[in-house]
Amino acid sequence: MKNIVILISGGGSNMAAIVRASQREGWRGALGAKVTAVISNRADAGGLVFAREQGIATAVVNHRDFPSREAFDEALAARIDEHRPALVVLAGFMRILTPAFVARYEGRLVNIHPSLLPAFPGLHTHQRAIDAGCRFGGATVHQVTAELDHGPILSQAVVPILPGDTADALAARVLTQEHLIYPRAIAQLLTAP
Repeated sequence: MKNIVILISGGGSNMAAIVRASQREGWRGALGAKVTAVISNRADAGGLVFAREQGIATAVVNHRDFPSREAFDEALAARIDEHRPALVVLAGFMRILTPAFVARYEGRLVNIHPSLLPAFPGLHTHQRAIDAGCRFGGATVHQVTAELDHGPILSQAVVPILPGDTADALAARVLTQEHLIYPRAIAQLLTAP
């Protein structure tokens, strides 16, 4: 059985979508995979409660407890490695990871970003898309590389930007698509030859 470790910083709605998908009949058996741990950099991350309720191991590695980004990443990697993951999934994990961390999990580290990459990497993606006059926004699942919000694209969902849209309204519509494409992209990655 392949192990999946998910990293979160907040409510964990994408994590919950992945966990729910993994619990559906056939998903775990078809992939030979299960979510074995959810790790957060914040003790107050709401997603930890959901994970515990599902019987999934949880841990907190608070980035504020470390003198450097490198020290934090090393401690985080040690907790991840306890679960021998086939895949490390970033699901709203709001930390920029060091190149050494990314290299450690090369080919096994994925992220979801709320834009149609390569457009609008970084923060405030929905407002930036609206301000730029885009007709479409969306979400991208991608493999993580050392360059922020880049890397091979695994899946995308396109969402129209409606007249009078706000960043919050667009974000809500994009999030519903994220919950669909992220579990599918993980399934495809785990079953790829």
